[in-house]
Amino acid sequence: MLRGMARIGAHLHDGYPLEVAKAMGVDTVQFFLGDPQDWKAPQFPGGHEPDQVREEFAAAGVTAYVHAPYVVNVASPNNRIRIPSRKILEQQLNAAAAIGAAGLIVHGGHVTAGTDPAEGYVSWRKAIERIERPLPMLIENTAGGDGAMARSLDNIARLWDAIISGGGDDVGFCLDTCHAYSAGEDLAIVVDRVKAITGRIDLVHCNNSRDPFDSGRDRHAGLPTGTIEPELLVSVVRAASADVICETPDPAVDVRWLRAELGR
Repeated sequence: MLRGMARIGAHLHDGYPLEVAKAMGVDTVQFFLGDPQDWKAPQFPGGHEPDQVREEFAAAGVTAYVHAPYVVNVASPNNRIRIPSRKILEQQLNAAAAIGAAGLIVHGGHVTAGTDPAEGYVSWRKAIERIERPLPMLIENTAGGDGAMARSLDNIARLWDAIISGGGDDVGFCLDTCHAYSAGEDLAIVVDRVKAITGRIDLVHCNNSRDPFDSGRDRHAGLPTGTIEPELLVSVVRAASADVICETPDPAVDVRWLRAELGR
């Protein structure tokens, strides 16, 4: 079984997250604070004030994680993307902290074709130096892209060097199983290898994949039905010993399946 207080829950797209969590019977959820594809300021769930959201989640014993918008790319060489990314990332961090979230997840981003990836790592260092972090910021590995900052473990090692040099000892890591598999990483050893680089795994996105190993594609499948051996997913969750979020087509089904496999 998982050690400590690790929880298993789901990413939610619709409805007030706390009410959906109760209906699903989960004790942790992940959600966006608005449209993940735009640059607007964060919006609080259900139109509630942040204090109300925080108090209701705390009273229900449900842990919240917030995912930053997909448009955020602090590694971009384009000022019109990189600078707004820093701004919205800071806004998201403050908003997530205001509702009592356990962490804010953000993708590692990428540089454009023809740009030296070193520029992206420098941009990450500067972002770490300049952005206040009132709660843990968890960087998530990604599935594809030659200019991606956090695709391969080698990329993640370079990114972590930049983060630490920028004073980011408090920055955490979110391991996505589908992304790691699609990036060509061996899930049998990925937890130990990630921890050797980052020193930690704070959250697992437990997702199967619709595509073959090392495909570079990010298409999630149900935990027992994709191209990843289901037993591998269970072993990753056990080894990571962190909270788990299912971002699958039917997360309620997968949460029940994973709990059964873990004997919970």
